[in-house]
This record gives sequence, structure tokens and C-alpha cells, in this order.
Amino acid sequence: MKQPRHPAERQQTIRRKILQLLEEESAALSAKAISKRSHVSEKEVYTHLEHIQRTLEKSKTHTFKVEAAECRQCDYIFETRKKLKKPSRCPACKCQSIEEPLFAISRR
Repeated sequence: MKQPRHPAERQQTIRRKILQLLEEESAALSAKAISKRSHVSEKEVYTHLEHIQRTLEKSKTHTFKVEAAECRQCDYIFETRKKLKKPSRCPACKCQSIEEPLFAISRR
């Protein structure tokens, strides 16, 4: 007698996994930390974060937060930067030692 087929459990999409990770984490995370926990390349994480950011701009329940990158040498803060990726160098002192931006999701 054949067993009835049940649909296999769906794998969680990468974006949902990242979204859930950011919601559950109490502290903001860097793209590198998200990459390690979600087993996705750092470059791919930035792509997913951009989509998550656009999605949550329309949300009435959640807010996507970005803590700006900061120069380790002169403490310049990249507040007006629109790109989510870490800048390659500081415009003020030309130093390449930049603290990564951090990402979080919070309820409104």
C-alpha cells in the first residue's frame, strides 16, 4: 500500500532568514556577522538588505535601522551615505580603516 505524499516543508528563503535574524537579535549586526549566521556571501547579504530596506519602508509595524559606518582614525561618520556597503576609505583623512555599518530591525 502506498503512503500518501505530503508536501515537503518549505525551506526558509534567505531574505526571510536574514529578516528573522535581525528581528530576533537584540543588538545591531554587521553584514559580515549576518553572512556568517545565514551562510551567504557578504556581497549577497548587501543585496538582500537593500530589498529588505525597501520592503520595510512601506511597513507600518517594522523599521529598518542602519548605524552609519565610521572612520576608526578620525571618527568621521558616514551619515548621508545611501549605499549600505562599507565605504572603501574616509573622505576626510583618506584612511581605509572603516568600521562597518550595522543593521537592525525594530518594531514601531
